[in-house]
Amino acid sequence: MQIAHLSPTQLIERIKDPGIYIETGPFTIHLQTAVAHIAEGIRLLYEDFPILENSGVADFHISFIRTRSLRPWVRPEVRFRLDSESPFAPLPLEQAFPMFEWCFNWCISRHANQYLVIHAAAVERDGYATILPGPPGSGKSTLCAALVIRGWRLLTDELTLVAPATNMIAALSRPIALKNRSIDVIRSIDPQTAFGPICQDTAKGAVGHMRPPTESVLHVGDPALPRWIVFPTYKTKGAMNARPMSKGQTFMWFARSSFNYTLLGLTGFEVLSNLVDRADCFTLEYSNLHDVIEWFDGFDPRELAAAANSAHASQA
Repeated sequence: MQIAHLSPTQLIERIKDPGIYIETGPFTIHLQTAVAHIAEGIRLLYEDFPILENSGVADFHISFIRTRSLRPWVRPEVRFRLDSESPFAPLPLEQAFPMFEWCFNWCISRHANQYLVIHAAAVERDGYATILPGPPGSGKSTLCAALVIRGWRLLTDELTLVAPATNMIAALSRPIALKNRSIDVIRSIDPQTAFGPICQDTAKGAVGHMRPPTESVLHVGDPALPRWIVFPTYKTKGAMNARPMSKGQTFMWFARSSFNYTLLGLTGFEVLSNLVDRADCFTLEYSNLHDVIEWFDGFDPRELAAAANSAHASQA
């Protein structure tokens, strides 16, 4: 059964008690809450995801509880719990769904040590993955969303999971988080793109989540082979500039931006070395998203490898 098979009323009742078990990629979460904002976000953005029977088995048992201060002028808040722990301060009620997404990411980055977890977006085409790392504000999620609209399969917009045994990337295919101007940029590319409610005045400004394409969700169990690593940087003006990036620089960036590289020890080093060694690595500065999409549309495993080899040779 999928989320879409439940009516809004049925979803609200089931998510309230006993909760629902949602399967997203390699993880199953047990979500329980009476907060309507979260139920509505799940209905709009997770409609293609399967619901499992209440087996009691989940990777993460999470709940969100509405709290109210004794002081009537203080607005309602929502508190997150993982099992019986409440690791974060509550947030305003209207930020409940973004809080769900942030906390789900935290659960994975904190506990999914069966993978090397890298702070990066990733998309796939023809079985090959492009990893898009970058700090907040670099434009990686915006670029990820634009590529997904153009037909690339969504793997993740935030957490790239590399399996040590296979060196393949596991997909999550969850909603893409966009902020501020990026929301309007993506809507201008495809006005039909579905978003959940836009939440204003968060710590990150306005936040909205783009619904993942049905095809990405249906193929969430298909891993992808890392092939390209592209570090995007958005500039307000200027021509697009793509340049090869050294393997050493790429490795060090990933080592610093991985959530569990140090924890995994030798395994982390070997996985990251294999990942970087087999990929073509680039830095990419852009101001026009359409130019970048055309550049990515030209990606071909053989042609891009030849271009990268030629570029490295000219720099030598």
